[in-house]
Parts: sequence; structure tokens; C-alpha cells
Amino acid sequence: MELGTLTSLSTAVLVTVVFATMARLVRGVSLGGAIAGAVVCFLLYAGAGFGAFAALVSVFALTWISTRFGYRRKEKLGTAEKLDGRTALQVLANLVVAASCAGLSALSERKAVFLLAVSAALSEAAADTVSSELGQARSAKARLITTWNEVAAGTDGGVSWVGTSAGIAAAAVVSLVCVITGLIPLRGLGTSIFAAVAGMIADSFLGALLERRKLLNNDAVNFLGTLIAAATASLLV
Repeated sequence: MELGTLTSLSTAVLVTVVFATMARLVRGVSLGGAIAGAVVCFLLYAGAGFGAFAALVSVFALTWISTRFGYRRKEKLGTAEKLDGRTALQVLANLVVAASCAGLSALSERKAVFLLAVSAALSEAAADTVSSELGQARSAKARLITTWNEVAAGTDGGVSWVGTSAGIAAAAVVSLVCVITGLIPLRGLGTSIFAAVAGMIADSFLGALLERRKLLNNDAVNFLGTLIAAATASLLV
């Protein structure tokens, strides 16, 4: 193994250990979530470099802040996340698509396409979580995306202007981080945001059509949302 490759892998391992430990210490993830997050972090850093790691940190920060925002209100609604943090399944559902694209970017000749998919998938993960958490914290009611009927905040497939706006902003923040760190070029910024928002909207439709009927659980819906975002970005290159 070449010295440069060994150094890169060693750096990826060190960054992974520090990130997973910090994520657990601030209770952003459970113990299982920290282990799953470590695997994701390693794949992102080793496959796509510092830019992907920086984007992951921004997703984590946005998720951590939005989860704790208005927590007492969400407890009353019965939709609050456990303070012990996201589980391994939740972490993988939201991040495995991005991690897989990062790994493929290191092996494929179409590296730029996969890196854009990484950006879109991470941006969608942030958008979906922030839209849901802030929507529940700031809105008593939501609208079911398929019928536009009024439903309680936190209902699967429910959307609100506050939550949707916050989700778009979160997608823009993560995509901008990807541009600033060089993961994607500036010309890919709009595509990344658009794909992330498309995935977020698709997530809501899946929630209304399938999750409410118990045909899919929330983890499956979140996974498909990030997959749709990554696929959309790839098709728009």
C-alpha cells in the first residue's frame, strides 16, 4: 500500500473516531447510532474526502439543533425524538445512500456525478429532518400533501409552510458547505438543492401514501427520500 493511501486511510480512521465519539457525547446518537455513524463517516471521508465529512458535520449539527428546538411542545404532541439520540437504523436510513455514493465516487470514472449525488443525499437528509422537527415545533396543524386536508402536526405526510421553508434552507446550507469545501463545483449548487427538495417532497408523498397505511416504516421512507434525491441529481448532470 502506498504511503499516501495509508496516510489518507489513517486520517479517515482518526476523523471517524473523533466524530463518532463527539456525536455520542452530545447525545446526537445512541451507542448503536454512533457505531453506524462511524461506518458512514469513514466511507464518506475515505471515498469523497474532507468536503463530504464537512457536509456530514453540517447535517449532524442541523439535526441536533432542530431536534431540540421546541422539544417540550413535541413531547406533548408525542412526536419528540428520544434524548438518547438517533438509533443505528435511523442513521443508516438517512446516510447510507450518501456513503455508498462516496464509495462509488472513488471507484468510478463518473466521480463528479457521484459526488453531486452525495451532496444531494446529505442535503435531503438535513432538509427532511429540519422540516419535520421545526414544523412540529412551530405549527399546531399541517396539511396532508396528497389531499391538502388539515391534520395534526407530526402526521405522516403532513407539511407546513414553516417546516417546508426550513427544510429548503437546510438543503441550501448543506449544499453550500459542499461547494465551499470543493466537494461539488458552484454550478452544481442549484442542482443539489433542487434534488434535495425533490427528495424531501417525495418523502412526504411516501409518508402520506405508504407510511400512514403501514406499508413502509419511517426508516424506509427516509432511505427512499435520500435515494430519490441522489438519483435526481445524477439525472440532472
